Amino acid sequence: MSTDMPDLASRALGGTVVTANDEFFAAADNLVTPAPPTFTAQTFGPKGQVYDGWETRRRRTPGDDHAVVRLGAPGVVHVVVVDTAFFTGNYPPHATVEGCALPGYPGPDELAAAAWFPLVPRADLDGDTRNVFPVSVPYRCTHVRLTIHPDGGVARLRVHGEVLPDPALLPDTVDLAATEHGGRVAGCSDMFYGSPQNLLAPGLARVMGEGWETSRRRDAANDWVTVRLGLPGTIAFADLDTSHFKGNAPGSARLRGADARATPDLDAPSAWFDLLPPTPLRPDTRHRFPTLGTPAATHVRLDIYPDGGMARLRLHGRPDPAALSALAARLDATRPPAS
Repeated sequence: MSTDMPDLASRALGGTVVTANDEFFAAADNLVTPAPPTFTAQTFGPKGQVYDGWETRRRRTPGDDHAVVRLGAPGVVHVVVVDTAFFTGNYPPHATVEGCALPGYPGPDELAAAAWFPLVPRADLDGDTRNVFPVSVPYRCTHVRLTIHPDGGVARLRVHGEVLPDPALLPDTVDLAATEHGGRVAGCSDMFYGSPQNLLAPGLARVMGEGWETSRRRDAANDWVTVRLGLPGTIAFADLDTSHFKGNAPGSARLRGADARATPDLDAPSAWFDLLPPTPLRPDTRHRFPTLGTPAATHVRLDIYPDGGMARLRLHGRPDPAALSALAARLDATRPPAS
């Protein structure tokens, strides 16, 4: 079960906990924290041991506890991870995960009345474990509800899936490569120090570790990453951001595009056309370059010379009308049935 798809619930994409029925020992907001959970033994607060997760009180009446998460990037869920890291004698023995699709920004009352459908039927959990569950439900979700049976602690909730933005909410010019618009890394030469998917994350990198960095090359080749655009289209500007990379920024970079709809074999050199010729880069700098007048692309390859690190890659342009129509059709195809 692959968890390399974006975490739709992550706070890094804007995910948030809308409501939880109990947060006595630890706040449900921790469920969507992007960083892995941590634990420091013998760290006590007014309510007991401090946990980096969501923990409810011990139930003395029948019932279950739940938390509702608004996905930062709505989409079709493929894998759910209920991570009980560091919860050993206080983890829930079972959990259920459900999804729903609502327009706008519903509050707790509207969510309580929503038509929820199962993503992970009631399942056994192990303590101090990344409990991974495949999901085969074909419907787009805007929210998920985690129910724990009956109570206890969960460190993180990961909701990996295919991003499906609403084309009605997209401006004329967007970052075609952004994770929140469905962009994904299709391949790269090296990710020794940082994942290339970080290049497509929202916002500015706060530290070097939030970017992509390769190991030091000792040969004559160069490092590269290929991005499958979330929205195929015509690129007008490219942002190559080397923020925080000072002694380890690439010396230069090149951008090429390809349209897999016209030339499916992306291994063929003839499939690629130049967007930005080899261009010098400065350390710790947010560069913006106009791209060459080119046809639409479905993929972009970034070559860095010879190696190093980059914080972000932005590819601003206009989505193809055909791509927007296909996205609208995909949304219709993944719409949950009415309750």
